[in-house]
Amino acid sequence: MQPTEFLKNLKQTGYRRTPQREMILQAICESDGHITADEIIARVRKRYTSLNKSAVYRTLDLLVRTSFVNPTDFGRGCVTYEIHRDPHHHHLVCRECGKMIQVDASVFAPVERKLREEYAFSPDLDHFAIFGRCRKCQKADSTKR
Repeated sequence: MQPTEFLKNLKQTGYRRTPQREMILQAICESDGHITADEIIARVRKRYTSLNKSAVYRTLDLLVRTSFVNPTDFGRGCVTYEIHRDPHHHHLVCRECGKMIQVDASVFAPVERKLREEYAFSPDLDHFAIFGRCRKCQKADSTKR
């Protein structure tokens, strides 16, 4: 999806279309994946040098609240952002080698159903990371013993 489509949808939800929001969305869309706030700031400041750092964080907060952008913590000390896409996906992250494996959201449908039925809880399972060890690292560990 192009930034202009997101901006149009943002305006339809009652928010103004500003040059800062447009540039921030464009940086996220052009990232082709996950991007940090600092990376967004660096990209936007190449074109708009007076960009206020707090404006980026306020815009990211707005984009997350309106479900246009998904935040994910990959355990590297900062949150990354990605345009909300369908179908949803999640990530398996190896704690040893850092390998990331994308997982279809349907894998977690039984968990979501169980939380709804047994706990009357509606989980937000839009986009998240699960940490563990990949097959290669498990195998390497078993051969060391």
